[in-house]
Order: sequence, then C-alpha cells, then structure tokens
Amino acid sequence: MNYFRCGFGKTVSSLAVLIGLFAAGCGSGGDGGVQPGVLGVSLTDAPACGYEAVVVTVSRVRIHQSDSANENGAGWTDITLNPPRPINLLDLNDPTQPNFALDYLGETPLAAGHYTQLRLVLEANHGNQPSANWIVLEGQDPNILSNRIPLETPSGIQSGIKLIHEFNVPSGQRVDLLLDFDACHSIVMTGSGKYKLKPVIKVIPYALNGIEGFVDKDSFTNQSLVGKNVIASAQFDGEIVRSTIVNTDTGKFFLAHLDPTKDYDVVITADDHATAVIATVPVDPAPSITPISTSGAPFPLASSATQGVSGTVTLNPADDDASVVVAAKQTLNAGPSVTVKSVVASVLDAGVPIGDYSYEVTLPTAAPWRGVYGGLPITLTDAAQGAVAKLYTVEGSAQVGTTVYGTQAPVPSAKDITVPANQTQDFTLTSP
Repeated sequence: MNYFRCGFGKTVSSLAVLIGLFAAGCGSGGDGGVQPGVLGVSLTDAPACGYEAVVVTVSRVRIHQSDSANENGAGWTDITLNPPRPINLLDLNDPTQPNFALDYLGETPLAAGHYTQLRLVLEANHGNQPSANWIVLEGQDPNILSNRIPLETPSGIQSGIKLIHEFNVPSGQRVDLLLDFDACHSIVMTGSGKYKLKPVIKVIPYALNGIEGFVDKDSFTNQSLVGKNVIASAQFDGEIVRSTIVNTDTGKFFLAHLDPTKDYDVVITADDHATAVIATVPVDPAPSITPISTSGAPFPLASSATQGVSGTVTLNPADDDASVVVAAKQTLNAGPSVTVKSVVASVLDAGVPIGDYSYEVTLPTAAPWRGVYGGLPITLTDAAQGAVAKLYTVEGSAQVGTTVYGTQAPVPSAKDITVPANQTQDFTLTSP
C-alpha cells in the first residue's frame, strides 16, 4: 500500500475505522438451523490535526460475546493480518474517491449471536524507532525517515484497544458497524515533545448514506484548495458528528454514515475564510445521499481576517495523562450554534505543575454565512450575522480513562476575540 497521501489538503483532523459485519449465509447443514455469518473489516478516515502522515500497524481485530473477557481468555474470534499491515490513515480521508476511502483488512466466519466487545490490536514499536506506529508533522516529507516521529502506545493497546459495544449478528443476515477512530483527539503531544496514541473511538451503525456538496474553488487564490485546510462537518446540537476534508481537485465533500433520524447542520471552514453554515439538513436511510450543492452551483466562501485565541487549561484533580479538547463555538443569528474549530491541548513541560495544558486556535473574524436546507441552489448570506461576528465561546472537555472533567470555571460565555483581553482565555476543568 502507498503510505502517503497525494493531492489532499495538508491539515487533517480525525481518523476512523470501518467495521463491516457481513452475516452472509455460510450453510448450516441444510436443516434450517442457525447459519454463521462473516465478519469483514475495512479502514476509513476523516480529518486529523496538523500531520502529513499518521501510520498505525494493524495486526488483528478481535470479537467476543462478553464485555469482560480477558484478552487471554477463550471464546475470541480473530481477524489476523499476516504480516501486520502499516496503514497511513491520511490516505483514507476523502470519501469522494471511488472506493469511498476504504481499506479492506480481511474477514473471518462469525457465529450468529449477541456480541459485546471489539478489540483493535496494533503492533508495538521496537524501542524508540518509529517502525510500526508513527507520525510526520505538517510540512515535512514522510519519505525522509528522520521526519518520522514514533507514537508511544500504552501497553493496553498492545493487548487490543477495548471497545464495548453491543450488537447482534442474526442468522444469515448482514450487520455493519462503523468504528470512528478520531486521530485529532487521539494523538497527544507531551511537554517533552513526545507523542502518545490515546485512542478516542466511537462505534456507530454503518450504512452508506450521508450529505454531499461542493465548495467553489473560485473563492480561493489561484482557484486552488491545496493547503487551505477546507473542512466540512456534519454537526448536531453544536457537536461535530462527522467531518471530512474537501477534495482539492473537485471541491466535493461527502459526509458519510449519518443517523437518518436527525437533521444536521453542515459547517464549512477554511484558512482565511468566513465560516459557512447550512442549517437543518435532513438525512435519509441508506442508500440515499442528500445533495446540498452541485458542481455547477458550489458554495462560495468569503474571505476573512483571523485572530488567534490561546490559553492554559488546568485540570482538577491534576493529571498529565488526559485527552483535553478545546472547541470554539459560535451562535448564529436565528441559529444554529456550531463548532467552528476544535483543537487538542498539549501538556505543558515538566517545569509547570502537573495538570496544565496549552491550546491555541485561529478563528475568522468576519460574519459567518448562513443558509437553510431547501430546494437547490441553497443561498448563503451574511445578512443579519454582523452582530455575531467575532463572538466565540471557548469550551473545554477532558477525560482520563473513565474520569470526565465536565465543569468549567469561569463559566464559558461568548466573547469578542478582537478585544485583546479576550485573546487569552485560561480556565479550569473539574471532574465531579
């Protein structure tokens, strides 16, 4: 496999693993009994933050009917990759490609029944050499070995990233699950400059439905999207559910695998451009795709000045092993509230008391553009949005294991980020 990405935007923010449970009939002796199925596994990706390559080496996928089963216990069904396969997840971050950005890993027979545990097993690095799991920072050449930084993998990952999720495999039927592996929130930089892999993974039903649209390349200098970090996301109640890079050649984006019982707000962001929001976009069950713009009438993005906001996040109780995420949110006139940028905070160096993390986010200061789903073409306008320009609410969240830090002080509120006093925002996150 080609480890390295070609032709996509340079900044990416999340990863995903696609689990397909194929319960195709495998025969049952002709007596009408329960038929086994087949478990098939593929990989896909959505955007991650500031890397040219994120490589993980997958050795096995494990499935068990008990959520408390030990990795050495009986009853596991394994998909084994021999040899283990290194995969640059950033090669898989554009689902507008013909293969929907999937990398097939293999399959195994799976008995019909109720399952409660999945494990994704990665190879361990050998010493401090980036042989199995590694990253390359934005702007560096992944083909140069010295640019590859090893990803530290906790011992628990070597026994398998444990995912508790209940699902049934009916006799002779197919069940699909999506394992959404979020690289942006899974890679944490320590104060000493090392990078740790701390997997943040969601398990959701998989079906090939979603939302597709196009961004107007004429909105950008030289009509090029390359290097502009053009990201589209589907959001619900201001939280990012799915995100993807925009294809730099065509301007197309595809937000796949969405819940057909919900309406989503589609948010489009790019460097040096105002935010665009298309509100209340409906999604139908698979295999239906909801178009919100076309290649002939793509969404334009307006230019915008930007302003950085930075600060320190302090955890109480203190812990230097947390995954700390800082989101900058904006509430549009007539709604909705959306996340414009989300970043992972970094642990401050050993000279600072433990539990302190730093963050920095760059935001557009121009008014956002808003449209509402309806007949195409959907018109975007910044009319009535001038009052909310420059106003952002900075919110933090953190988790260590099962400990969640959910209380923020001072209480987050909307602030004008062009005011110097609001360009540094420090806050504390406390766990109950």
